Amino acid sequence: MTVTEVEFGDLEGWASDDLSEAFCVFRETVGHLPGPAWGRIAERVVGIQPAGAQRFFETAFRLVMIEDGEAPLFTGYFEPELPGSRVVDEVFRWPVHALPGDPRAHDRAEIVAGALEGRGLEIVWLADAAEAFFMQVQGSGRIVLPEGEVLRLNYAGSNGRPYRSVGKELVARGVFTTGTVTAEGIKDWMRANPEAGREVMDLNPSYVFFRVLEGLPPGAGPLGCMGHPVTALRSVAVDPGVVPLGAPVWLDAGGLRRLMVAQDRGGAIRGAQRADVFFGTGAEAGRRAGAFLHPGRMVVLLPREEA
Repeated sequence: MTVTEVEFGDLEGWASDDLSEAFCVFRETVGHLPGPAWGRIAERVVGIQPAGAQRFFETAFRLVMIEDGEAPLFTGYFEPELPGSRVVDEVFRWPVHALPGDPRAHDRAEIVAGALEGRGLEIVWLADAAEAFFMQVQGSGRIVLPEGEVLRLNYAGSNGRPYRSVGKELVARGVFTTGTVTAEGIKDWMRANPEAGREVMDLNPSYVFFRVLEGLPPGAGPLGCMGHPVTALRSVAVDPGVVPLGAPVWLDAGGLRRLMVAQDRGGAIRGAQRADVFFGTGAEAGRRAGAFLHPGRMVVLLPREEA
């Protein structure tokens, strides 16, 4: 692991970013960061107005580039919005499960084959197997019921099995190339090839369970791992073994240059230069997130005394 200090003047786009917006997002979770240095930052934030965000960041923090020798990779995630039903029928037949008492007992193939049936764990039923699979990848979802009610679902846990990328599998099979594979493309292929799609999905042994969130404002994003709603294009998922959860990070990847906050983690997010950008809710956010796959760099803002 190597750490290199970077100057604010070296960040292309720093002066033109809306740092007041990033400051408001950072303010929501800074109190969760451990240690006296972060504690003093949290105390200082209370007296800062968003208009003073640039001076605050530049005087309170130093920039560090953390590298581990792995190639940088920045991707996107989003909150799906899908039709669903509380009752299984010929249309809605793909269950979303609550966390069982023995979550590690079965792999994905066993669960999809019915290993959890009869235990009352079905929260809701979806109409599309591919969408049900990818909602597990995203870790959250808004389910619109026939009567118009919206269920906000969030990650509750997993079966503890390692995640295996279906995208990499389909590239290896020659269905896609590295440059053409996208989440939407994979979904379309699965719908056109349901038996092969089921077989490929079952190669990923990981299975995610959900819980219903009550009282979350309709305009708020899903909860990140810090227990706070994430914000579109301001929140990122990182590897907390490298980047402190709650820390500001500067991302420069795929034409996206802006200050974000590390407010989430992901099962596939591992490494110093690896992050997942939250793009928002719904189909358009999903298209943007699915197409976001870029090299680049991420610079972490750490308290001056700690850096």
